[in-house]
This record gives sequence, structure tokens and C-alpha cells, in this order.
Amino acid sequence: MIDGYYRERLSVGHKEILWLLGQGVRVIGAASMGALRAAELSSYGMRGVGTIFHLYAGGEIDGDDEVAVLHGPAEVGYPAGTVAMVNLRHGCREGARTGLVPQEAAERILAAAKARPFTHRTWHELAGDVPDDQDALHTLRSKIAAGDWDLKHSDAVEALNRARDEDPAPIRPDDTALTGITHNEALKWGSRREYAPGRWMSDLDVLTAARLFDDDYPALHEQALTTLLVDFAAVHGLSLEDYARTWLGVAERLPKELAVWFTEEERAALPLKEQLRLVMVRVWPLWKSADWRPAVMTRLRDTGRWDRWTDVVARADEVAEQHRGRLVVPPPELCGRLFLRHWPGTPPQVAMARRGFLGVEDLGHAATRFFALDVKTPGGAR
Repeated sequence: MIDGYYRERLSVGHKEILWLLGQGVRVIGAASMGALRAAELSSYGMRGVGTIFHLYAGGEIDGDDEVAVLHGPAEVGYPAGTVAMVNLRHGCREGARTGLVPQEAAERILAAAKARPFTHRTWHELAGDVPDDQDALHTLRSKIAAGDWDLKHSDAVEALNRARDEDPAPIRPDDTALTGITHNEALKWGSRREYAPGRWMSDLDVLTAARLFDDDYPALHEQALTTLLVDFAAVHGLSLEDYARTWLGVAERLPKELAVWFTEEERAALPLKEQLRLVMVRVWPLWKSADWRPAVMTRLRDTGRWDRWTDVVARADEVAEQHRGRLVVPPPELCGRLFLRHWPGTPPQVAMARRGFLGVEDLGHAATRFFALDVKTPGGAR
């Protein structure tokens, strides 16, 4: 799912997607309405792809107007009549990073665009709002039109590539009941608070700090998810080992394709029963849409380290503010690759899986908020 109508026509509904997921269909969302639905339904198995999905899922943007555009009819190829806010954001960020758009001009353009309803975000109207920034606006228009800064387009292409390359095996229906609000939204907004004037944090932010910087987190993560696995197995009257064998289709030995989820030492030393348990924990997001985060947060609070990681979130925001405009935060994939230096000696895929990250980009999105703290105070987060 990439884009869709709304207002004058019924948009794709949540229940339609949930029905597909319940039938075992793999549903991927990206770029526009697809990114919105994926952020809303990720805890039920819908797979979000691309930067726009992560912006919505992480709470950096939250309005439908961010991706909405006016366009012409199908007969002439749906030509866009307005510019998408997410493309302007991306273009201004890239422009400031590369020096093609002055930072001050970018801020004025974004403020002017956001003040308008999406139906009036045309290049002509924006030009009237920022008369002193015509060169910057021209650069944005040219680069977005050329596709260089068209984030909706690049995310759509990424989703198509993902759909082509992923294993077509269906996802089994989830064991959890469906409710009117996703677990992700409940966790994020239910715990969100203003801890200082203009600064906000949620319990998920605290959990992210622990996942990134707590040396003892992998053991806590493994214990919490193992407990959940035991409970899921019990519902079916199975032991954890039999439950894992059923899901993975394993009889006598683990397939070679699953060896990437272990270190060499683990492959050599762990019996099959332990390997089955560990691989189920480490590939959790690929087979199970049940949300593990509440269970992990409960355990993290019990360790007495919750306040410590709350302070790290606050310090990260403070350092980021101190270096605003003087420190460029790299794109998520590069940010993730840079952060992997914290876990030397462990294969990257294993290191990320032990902390519940899907991959480098997922890690990068989590680490972005802490980038300035990590760079300017090495080891300070610990």
C-alpha cells in the first residue's frame, strides 16, 4: 500500500488491512497513506518501509496533511497540483546538509508551508509567502521534481523492492485480540509528558535509550521475550521447543539460513533446543506481531535503572539543542552504521537482534535523537 484517496472517496480502512493480515497476507505500507496505515497497524503485523513511515511511527510528524496533495485525473497521469509537506521537510533538511539551501531560508519555507492547508501548498503560493527566499525555493522545486529530494517517490520504490525481494511465505494470524487503538499509539501517547518547557518524552523513548546504551539490556530482552514465548506455547498446549519447531518447520537441525542469527560460539556450543529458543527471540518482528515492549519495560523498571535512562533522554535533548545548527545528524542508515561501533566483536545482525532492532535503518532511526550526545560526550550515555 503506497497511496490512496480520501475526503471525496472512502480511503482504505483499517479493518480491511486487519482482515488481510488475519488471512496471512503480508501487507507493506510506505510513502503516503501506506506509511500512515503502517504506523497505525505495525503492532498487528503491517510492515512499514521507508523514512516517512519512521517519521510517523516515531512521532516526528503526525498530521495527514504531511503527505496529502492535490492531483489531476488518471487520464493525464495524476499530475501533482501541490507539494507534499514531507518532501519539503526532506528537501530543506538535505539542502541545509549539503549547503544548497541556507538553514534560515529552509526554516522560513517550512513555517510558511505548514501554516497553509495542504490544498494551498503550491509553489506559486509559497513564493508569495517567502519573497526573500526565491533561490532556495527554486532549488527545492528543481530537486524535488528531479526526484533527488522526492521522499514519497523514493519510499515507494523501496517498498516495491521490498515486496519483490522478501520471502513470499505468509504470516500466520496473530494470537492477540484486535482493539480500536494500536499498541504503539497507546504506549507512545499514553505515556508522553512534557518533562521541560517544550520538551517531550514517552516511556518508549526511555526504553530506546536502554536498548541503545545499557550493557545488560540484551539479557533482559532475551528473558522477557522467552517468557512471552512460553506463554504463547502454553496457549496451544505445547512446550516452548515444540512451539518453536512448529513455527520454524524444524525437525532435526536448524536450516543454514537461520545461522546468521547466531555468533560462531553460539552455533558451536548451544544445543538445538537453545538455538530454537534464541532464533525465535531474535527474529521476533519477522514472525510475530505481538508487542514485546510492555513486558520489557516492566522488567527494566524492576532493575532500578529506569530513572537512569530517563535522564539520558533528557541529556540527549539538551546536547542536541546546544549543537543545533552546528552538528549535522546523518541519515538513519548511516546513523545506524555509525552506532554499530558500540558493539564490536559481534556480527551486526546479531548485535541488533539482541536489542530488538530490525536492521541498520531501524537502529539509525532509534539512535538519531541520541546522535549529538553520542558524538559530543563519548561514553557519557553510560
